[in-house]
Amino acid sequence: MAASPHGPPAPHSDSFAAELRGFGPLGMAAILLVALSGTVFRGGFAIPAGALIVLLWRHLSDTQWRAIGYVRPKNWALAIGGGAVLGIALKVAMKALVMPLFGADPINRSFHYLAGNQGALPGAIWMMFVAGFGEETVFRGFAFDRLAKLLGRGVAAKVFTVILTSALFALAHYSGQGRPGVEQATVVGVAFGTIFARTGSLPMLMIAHTAFDLTALAIIYWNLEWRFAHLIFK
Repeated sequence: MAASPHGPPAPHSDSFAAELRGFGPLGMAAILLVALSGTVFRGGFAIPAGALIVLLWRHLSDTQWRAIGYVRPKNWALAIGGGAVLGIALKVAMKALVMPLFGADPINRSFHYLAGNQGALPGAIWMMFVAGFGEETVFRGFAFDRLAKLLGRGVAAKVFTVILTSALFALAHYSGQGRPGVEQATVVGVAFGTIFARTGSLPMLMIAHTAFDLTALAIIYWNLEWRFAHLIFK
C-alpha cells in the first residue's frame, strides 16, 4: 500500500480515501455536503452538522489534523487569553466603529428578541460555542485545505483564499441577518482568514470567534447596543 501524502497509511487508506481527498465526483460531493449542511437546529438546539461532517471526512480521507487547522497551541493560556481578548476587542470595534461607518442600524433586529430574554439565553450561549467551533472548522480549516490543494500555498493563492472564504462566510450570514450580517461577517472573515493564513492553527480563532459572539450576545441581552454603537459617533 502506497504511503499517503497526508501521513502514515491507515486501514482505510485506499482509493476511497484518495478520492475523498481529490476533486472527482466523490471529493466534490463531500465538499457540497459540507457546504449545504451548516448548522442545523433540532428543537431549538444547534448542531454543527457541517463541522462534524468535516471531521468525518478528515478521518475517512486520511487527512492529518494539522491540514484542517487542528494544531495544538504551544501555549494554551496564551491561545485562550489572546483569543478571548481578540474576540471581545473585535466585536467592540465592529459595533462602535465599523458598523456605524457602514450606516448599520444600531439595533441588531435579527437577534433583538434576546434582549432580557432569560428563557432563550442558554440556547443562545450554546449557539455561540457551536458557531465558534463549527464555522471556523468549515470556513477556515476545511475551506483553506481544499483551496490549498487546488491553488497551492503561495502568497497570491493565500490572498485569494482569504477573499473567497470571507465572501462565502459573509453570504452564509445573509439569510439570518441580512445586509448588516454580511458586512460584519466580511470584515470578521478577512481578519480571521488572514490570521489563519499566517498561523494555520484554529484553536485560538475558535476561542476568538466564540468570544466575539458571546460579547455580541451580552451587548444585546443587557440592551447596550445603542450605547456601544454611539461610543465614537454620537
